[in-house]
Amino acid sequence: MPSTCFHPLARAARALGAAATGATLALPAAANHGGPVTGAPQTIIIRGGHYDNAVGTQDAASAGTIRRELLQSRPAQRPGEVLEFVPGVIVTQHSGDGKANQYFLRGFNLDHGTDFATRINGMPVNMPTHGHGQGYSDMNFLLPELVDRVEYRKGPYFATVGDFAAAGSADIQYVNSVAAPFAQVTLGENGYRRGVAGGSGLVAPGVTALGALELMNTDGPWTVPERVRKLNGVFTLSGGTRAQGWHVSAQAYRSRWTATDQVPQRLIDAGSFNGRPFGRFDSLDPTTGGESHRTSLSGDWHTDGAAGRTQVAGYLIRYDLDLNSNFTYALERPADGDQFKQTDRRTVAGLDAEHTVSHDVGSFPARTVAGVQLRHDRIRVGLYDSVARRITNTVREDQVRQTQLGLFAQTALEFTPEWRAVLGLRADRLQARVNALTLPANGGSASDTQLSPKLTLVWAATPKTELFFNTGRGFHSNDARGMTARVDPKSGDPVDPVPALVPLTGAEIGLRTEAIAGLQSSVSLWSLRSASELVYIGDAGATEASLGSRRRGIEFSNRWQPVPWFLFDADLAFSHARLNDGSRIPNAIDRVASVAGTVKDLQGWTASLQWRYLGPGALAEDNSVRAFPSSTFNLRVTKALGMVFGSRASVTLDVFNLFDRKVNDIQYFYESQLPGEAAPVADRHVHPAEPRNLRLTLQASF
Repeated sequence: MPSTCFHPLARAARALGAAATGATLALPAAANHGGPVTGAPQTIIIRGGHYDNAVGTQDAASAGTIRRELLQSRPAQRPGEVLEFVPGVIVTQHSGDGKANQYFLRGFNLDHGTDFATRINGMPVNMPTHGHGQGYSDMNFLLPELVDRVEYRKGPYFATVGDFAAAGSADIQYVNSVAAPFAQVTLGENGYRRGVAGGSGLVAPGVTALGALELMNTDGPWTVPERVRKLNGVFTLSGGTRAQGWHVSAQAYRSRWTATDQVPQRLIDAGSFNGRPFGRFDSLDPTTGGESHRTSLSGDWHTDGAAGRTQVAGYLIRYDLDLNSNFTYALERPADGDQFKQTDRRTVAGLDAEHTVSHDVGSFPARTVAGVQLRHDRIRVGLYDSVARRITNTVREDQVRQTQLGLFAQTALEFTPEWRAVLGLRADRLQARVNALTLPANGGSASDTQLSPKLTLVWAATPKTELFFNTGRGFHSNDARGMTARVDPKSGDPVDPVPALVPLTGAEIGLRTEAIAGLQSSVSLWSLRSASELVYIGDAGATEASLGSRRRGIEFSNRWQPVPWFLFDADLAFSHARLNDGSRIPNAIDRVASVAGTVKDLQGWTASLQWRYLGPGALAEDNSVRAFPSSTFNLRVTKALGMVFGSRASVTLDVFNLFDRKVNDIQYFYESQLPGEAAPVADRHVHPAEPRNLRLTLQASF
C-alpha cells in the first residue's frame, strides 16, 4: 500500500487494498518499484519475512500473504503445488504433468479449478466454458523461481473477486528484478531434467527488464514414459515508482506429454492383464496425453496522488489445448476403446480498472475502492471420439463468445481503534452466444446477472488478538454450452438448460492471535451453501445437475518461531459436505493437513521437512465407498557453497515421498469395462502418487 495510508485505518485498508489489487491488477509493478527484489537470504520472521499474516494486516482469519522466502525453502514437485502453501489446500495430479492439477479445499474436490480463482502475474488462469472442465486452471506455465508472493483469500467475502472464487482465490505475483543473473540445473530420477536461467537489469533510465527461460523433460515412474517436453519463457519491462509506475509482461509456454490415466483397482489387485503383469504405474491406453500452448501479453499502470490511487491493467491471452483421455477403456466402444479427444482454442482479452480513495463517512475515517473488470473469451471447443489421438467421430463442436462484466465497490470503515468494518457490493453480468456447429439445436444465447453483497466486522479484542465475522454471496459460472443445451449430444435425449450463474452464500467466524510470543495462530469456523452443484461434464459433452449443497468446517493454522533460525508451520482443516437431501458429495475430502519445520541459514545450511496429508472422503453418495487417506513427507536440504569460479553457488537436494509410501493422488468410483469383460463393473479407480524420487539442483548467481 502507498505510504499515504492513514493509521489506524491502514490496518484494514492494507488488507482491503491487497485483496482488491491482487484481484484486478498485475501487482508486481506496484509492489516492487521501491527497489529491486533481491532474492537474497533473509532472517526468518513471522511479520514481513515468510508471511504477512500478523494481527492488523488482514480482514479475515483465513486470508494472508505468503512471501518468497518461504516459497524457496520447501520443495514443490509440480508448479501448481505452490498453492499448497495456502493453508488447507492440497494439490494432486490424476493424469499427465502437462494437464491442470487436481485441487482440494474446504470440502471441495475443485476438479481442475472450479470454485478457486487463481491469477498469475495479474492474469486470470481459470478458463470458463473449457473443453475439459469448467474453470480449468492450468498452472504449468508458472515459474516458481520468479514468484514474489501469494496473496490468498477463502470464502465469498471480498467484493474484488468474482467468478470461481466461492471456496477461495489466490493471486500469485512475480518479481520485477533479481539481485543477479542466475542459472540452475536440476537432475532427477526417471529422466527428470530441468534448466532455468534468468536475469534483470536497467535497459534505459528508470526502466528494468527481467527475462527467464525454462526447459524441462521427464518420463516419470510410469511404465509408458511420460515424455514431458516443456518450454517456458517470461520477459518483463517495468518502470516508475511506488507513486506512479507501469509494468509490461510477455509470456510463452508450450508442453506436450503422454499420460497415464487412472486405472481400476480390480486390475491392480489381479496383478496381470491379458497374460502380462500389471501394476500401479501401468497404463491401459499408451496413446493418451496431449499438447498445450499459452502465450500472453499483459500490462498495468498506476498513479497515487492527493485524489487517491488509480490502477489500470489489461491482458491478451492465446491458449490452445489438445487433450486425449480414456477413463472407461471399453465401456462404450469395445472394438476401438473409449479414448476421447477434447480441444480448446481461445483468445482472451481483459481490462481491469479501479480507484481507491481515503475519505470520511460522518466522523469515521474510511477507505473506498471501486472498480470494473471486463473479460471476453472467443472460443472454439470440441469433443470427439478418438483412437490413438486420431478423431473417429465428432460428438460436438461449438464456437462460443462469452463476456463477463463485474462492477464492485468496497468501503473499509473504522468506528474506533478496536472496531472496523468492510462493506462491499459486487454486480456481475454474463452474456454468452453459442454457435453449435454439429448440433444446431444446442446453439443460442444466454445471460444472467447477480448482485453479491459482502460484510466484514473486525474487533481488536487486545493489541495482539483480533476476532472476525465475514459473510457474503459469491458464484461460479456454468459452461455456456450447458446454458443453451436442448439435446444430449451422445444420446439425443432432450435436456434442460442450466442457469449461467450459480449463487453460493458463505459465512465465517475467525480469530487471529499473537498472544504467545513467537506464535501466530488463527482459527476459522466457516459454512458455505450452494444453490446447485450444476456442472458441465466436459468428458461427456453434457451438463449434469444435482441438488444444492451445504459445507461447513474448521481450519486451524499456526506459525511458531521460537528462535530466529527456526520456523514451524501447522495447518489443519476439517470439513463436512452434504447435498441438501443429506447424501454425501463424492470426492469431498473430510480432512487435510500440512505440518512443516524449516531451519534457515545455519552455517550455510537450510532445511525443510513437510508432512502433507490428504484425508478420507466419500466416493459415492451413500458413503458405501470411501477414499483411503494419503500421507507423505517431502524434504529439502540446501547448502550454500560460497564463491565457485567467480559465482555464488548453492546445491539443493529435494526428496519427494521420503518414506516411499504407496498412496494415491486421486481416487474415483465409477463404472468401467475392460477389454474382455462381459459387462461394466463399478470399481474404485486410482492414480498413484509417485514413489520416492530425488532431485539435485545446482544454482549459480553471477
